[in-house]
Amino acid sequence: MSDVPAVKAALKSQAVETPSWAYGNSGTRFKVFAQPGVPRTPQEKLDDAAQVHAATGVAPTVALHIPWDRVEDYGALAKYAEERGLKLGAINSNVFQDDDYKLGSVTHPDPAVRRKALGHLLECVDIMDATGSRDLKLWFSDGTNYPGQDDIAARQDRLAEALSAVYERLGEDQRMLLEYKFFEPAFYTTDVPDWGTAYAHCLKLGPKAQVCVDTGHHAPGTNIEFIVALLLREKKLGAFDFNSRFYADDDLMVGAADPFQLFRIMYEVVRGGGLTSGVAFMLDQCHNIEPKIPAIIRSVMNVQEATAKALLVDRDALATAQREGDVLGANAVLMDAYNTDVRPLLAEVREELGIAPDPMGAYRASGWAERIVAERVGGEQAGWGA
Repeated sequence: MSDVPAVKAALKSQAVETPSWAYGNSGTRFKVFAQPGVPRTPQEKLDDAAQVHAATGVAPTVALHIPWDRVEDYGALAKYAEERGLKLGAINSNVFQDDDYKLGSVTHPDPAVRRKALGHLLECVDIMDATGSRDLKLWFSDGTNYPGQDDIAARQDRLAEALSAVYERLGEDQRMLLEYKFFEPAFYTTDVPDWGTAYAHCLKLGPKAQVCVDTGHHAPGTNIEFIVALLLREKKLGAFDFNSRFYADDDLMVGAADPFQLFRIMYEVVRGGGLTSGVAFMLDQCHNIEPKIPAIIRSVMNVQEATAKALLVDRDALATAQREGDVLGANAVLMDAYNTDVRPLLAEVREELGIAPDPMGAYRASGWAERIVAERVGGEQAGWGA
């Protein structure tokens, strides 16, 4: 049986980073849906993030996206976060929302465009220096739509050159996280389409370059937990972008589409030492039709529940069944843990952390939702546009 005090200790130490953009307006490819009370500034996004941390106890950092969260003084923004019990987390670059990047950013055939993109990535490292952030997260929409449009191998050379320049700029305690996505918006070739491509570039760069696994960025039927297990084994798993998908990169609440998959992923994280090896557990979600702060709270809770179940797996019994070739017995050990109702355990963990056992109820009772609707009137709401 699992050691319940040890399970509780692991759950108390877990941290889930929330993304600044999840607090802003978002929508489909056709329409962004505005909601009352949405933040207008990075500071108001941090105010909302503080409510998530207060309700869950395990969301102490907030990822920024540049230029969506650009401010004049990043040190002051970091202090603003600290005053609210938060820290600034990963800095996310943006080399996909500029007309110059129509044919690519760091892999563009025009050296001038490549220099512009690289300049932005280096600017993001400067911001990391000012905020105290550890991680720079890189996602590239670069690719081609038609055979012959560009030289596939040459684009990989250009990508490697840019990554190398950024890597050399990183500080001693900073990392780059290379994210992959197997399609969209490039439909013929994508320059970083899978974990193998990301891993190959990170392996060549060195220990400060690691792979970010976005749970929505895979073809149907992909065994994501295998990728997680392998990257952990190679010490190259740097972070998750947690979300759910039904068709493609839907960016729905993590655990909404397939909670069993999330459990399987978290079991490999636990088994591979990922809870204590510096892996960043980040959300990357867009809340289009549901209230944003409650959706983020629920997402954090879903990660906690999957983690709790993974920690409850009887590892000794599983190993015995595996050694003996007991296929059904081994599967039953996993299923017993997955079918455990961990909500009472997590309620105890929260009470021991000094917070309410029901995060959703605590948020509703706080009155924050009504307050921001009343106070955030006028100005321009934050959002990614469409």
